Amino acid sequence: MKIALVHDYLVQYGGAERVLESFARVFPEAPIYTLVYDAQATRGVFEKYDVRTSFLQHMPFARTHHRFFPLLMPLAIEQFDLSRFDVVLSDSSSYAKGVITRPETVHISYVHTPMRYAWDDCQKYTNDFGLPHLVKKMVPFAMNGIRIWDRVSARRIDYPIANSAFVARRIKKYYNRDAVVIHPPVDVAHFRLRPELRDERLAGETYFLMVGRLIAYKRHDIVIEACNRRGIPLKIIGRGPEEARLRRMAGPTIEFLSRVDDADLARYYANAQGFVFPQEEDFGIVAIEALAAGRPLIAYRGGDIVDHIVEGRTGVYIEEQTADAVVAALDAFARHTFVHEDIATYADKFDKHQFERKIRRYVHAVADEYHAAHNLSPIITPA
Repeated sequence: MKIALVHDYLVQYGGAERVLESFARVFPEAPIYTLVYDAQATRGVFEKYDVRTSFLQHMPFARTHHRFFPLLMPLAIEQFDLSRFDVVLSDSSSYAKGVITRPETVHISYVHTPMRYAWDDCQKYTNDFGLPHLVKKMVPFAMNGIRIWDRVSARRIDYPIANSAFVARRIKKYYNRDAVVIHPPVDVAHFRLRPELRDERLAGETYFLMVGRLIAYKRHDIVIEACNRRGIPLKIIGRGPEEARLRRMAGPTIEFLSRVDDADLARYYANAQGFVFPQEEDFGIVAIEALAAGRPLIAYRGGDIVDHIVEGRTGVYIEEQTADAVVAALDAFARHTFVHEDIATYADKFDKHQFERKIRRYVHAVADEYHAAHNLSPIITPA
């Protein structure tokens, strides 16, 4: 079976890139097609694979400011020649799902989300990512064409996969497609609650934790304001364009840790009182990492996270995205007693090895189904 992997752009190492990394472990001989690639920004994870880029790779600023090129990305993704492959497995939150394949090729797409800046509030998106003033003015005029292309390109998928039930509902709304749900991979074993991660100094600080890029929609601001009011210790791991503003807001109990390595991240999870998650996400990998460490969540009641909180057992809800609501949630959190071992057990179903087994089985099953339905030569699958 000749298979190709397609990814939007490889310019950071986040949740989507971890999905691609799992795909590459399952299908190590598959080339990876992507719009632009920065080996250093992706921590060298994909250097051992055959990464193939579009013409955007050679354009000035494309690797560092890829969001400035939305009108060129549909053209760039459609230029890839995938005619020699039996299966194309894309993972996409924007353009990768739009590759063009021949009728004999089955296209399976792992959809992280329908394109948010096309279907949600594009003005909010441009503000969140700090785009230049001229670009902000142009974005609304470009969105109609982008929406049309996005809707059309979604029809090119033969088998859509959603990363959560929340995203499956969005796929149904915007693309009118039904999608099977396979949750993204989480390195549960690395973050698993275990004695060697216990740090008496950290635990003695009785802190709460946030992890993620410092961008506006993640709402670090309301948590900082709430912790300022209560004098609650809060540690923030991550970097991003909001950092300077957030530091100006922060009182003496707020600590910014920038980026930490994976070993230290596991320690910070394991010794926190709880993990604060005030944003709406399609799937919050960092929240599942916190659960694997046995940490209860203080999370906004929105997005996929509502499927992972049993109130009073795995966490409590923030009812609105306001500082007052965060204060109320922190007060409610203090009234509960959580069993950390039970919380950690909940995360087992998200383990990356389970994800990779599910993907392997699914890809082979639907590839065989597609070829049988179209009277094509069968693909020989492993026993």
